[in-house]
Amino acid sequence: MEVVRRALRERRYSTRTEEAYVHWIRRFIVANGRQHPSELGADAVRRFLSSLAVEERVSVSTQNQALSALTFLYAHVVRRPLAPVDGITPARRSRHLPVVLSQREVRAILGRLDEPHRLCVMLMYGSGLRVLECMSLRIKDVDLDRREIVVRGGKGGKDRRTPLARSCVLPVRAQLARAALRAAGDRRADTGVSGIDDALRRKYPDIDVDWRWQYLFAATRTHVTADGRRRRHHLHESVVQRAFRRAVSAAGISKRATCHSLRHSFATHLLESGSDIRTVQELLGHTDVRTTMIYTHVLNRGGLGVRSPGDDL
Repeated sequence: MEVVRRALRERRYSTRTEEAYVHWIRRFIVANGRQHPSELGADAVRRFLSSLAVEERVSVSTQNQALSALTFLYAHVVRRPLAPVDGITPARRSRHLPVVLSQREVRAILGRLDEPHRLCVMLMYGSGLRVLECMSLRIKDVDLDRREIVVRGGKGGKDRRTPLARSCVLPVRAQLARAALRAAGDRRADTGVSGIDDALRRKYPDIDVDWRWQYLFAATRTHVTADGRRRRHHLHESVVQRAFRRAVSAAGISKRATCHSLRHSFATHLLESGSDIRTVQELLGHTDVRTTMIYTHVLNRGGLGVRSPGDDL
C-alpha cells in the first residue's frame, strides 16, 4: 500500500482521490484472501466488480470509482495493465436532470440559516461554487473591490474566476474581519494553516501564519499533524450540508435539494437571464460545453422550451 500511495503522489493525484483509491485497492486484496495483486488478474477484477453491483448494489459511480482504482493499480503499480475483459468496462450511468431551486425557494432557505452557514449558501448560489470550493476559500482569493472570487484547484485541478454577488459583499467583509482576528490568535499560539504544499512552505517559511492564507471559513478546533505541528483546517463541508438540509425541510420545499443544487440553480438562472452558454461554462469550470448544455433542458420555458397547449384551456 505504501507503493500505491507513492505512485499516486508522484502523479499529483488529490488527497481525496488517494484515499478513495487506497480504500478500493485494500478491499480488492481482502476480498481475494489477501493475495498479492500480481497473483491475480482480470478475472478477479471482474468478480470483484460483479460482487459490488449484484450483492452490495452499489451505485454506478461507486462501481466506476472502484474500477478506476484497480486500473491504476495494475497499470502503475503491478505494471501489468488489465486486458480487455467483458465485465470490467465502466458501467453506464443514467442521465438525470439537475434539481433547480427557484429564487423564492433560495430566499426561503436563506431565511432559515444562521451565519456562517447563510453566507456559505449565498456564495454557492451567487458564485456557482461547489461545497468544497466554498469551504476551502482563502482570504487572499476574495477580491471585494472587483467583486470576484478566485477558485484555486477546483475539480480537475483547474483555477477559475467567478463573480461575487453584491449582496454578499457586506457579509463577506464581516467574515473577513472575524477570520483576521482568528488568524491573529493562531499566530500568537503558533498554530499554522493546513492544506499548503510542502514545497511552498519551504519557499515561504512564514506562510503558515500569514493571515492572507487563512481560510475564510475556518474550523473551530485545531489538530496536530504528523510533523507535530498544530494546524487549523477549514470548516468541514458536512457541517454546511446538514444545516442546508434542515433549512430545506423547515422551508417546506419538496424538491430533493442539496448544496450542489445551488450550483445548478446558479447556471440555470444565468441562462434564463440571457447569459451566453460559453460564459456559463467558464464560470462553472467545465472542460466540455456539453456538460453545461444540460442546463438548457431545465430552463423556465416548459419541458422542452415550448408553450404547453394546456395554457390555452
